[in-house]
Amino acid sequence: MELVRGRYRYRLAHRYPPEHGGGANVVGEAGSVAELERLLRRYAPVGLADLHEAA
Repeated sequence: MELVRGRYRYRLAHRYPPEHGGGANVVGEAGSVAELERLLRRYAPVGLADLHEAA
């Protein structure tokens, strides 16, 4: 979740490991949890229940 232009947005991104150059490819953005769930269904084999917060 990031603050983008004064609004919090969820970003679905594919992160590359450092040994492959690092960086991230943003797949999509969502303004709500429902939109994020639709993005996940479209692009990933996981759902919201499979995610956890990284420390």
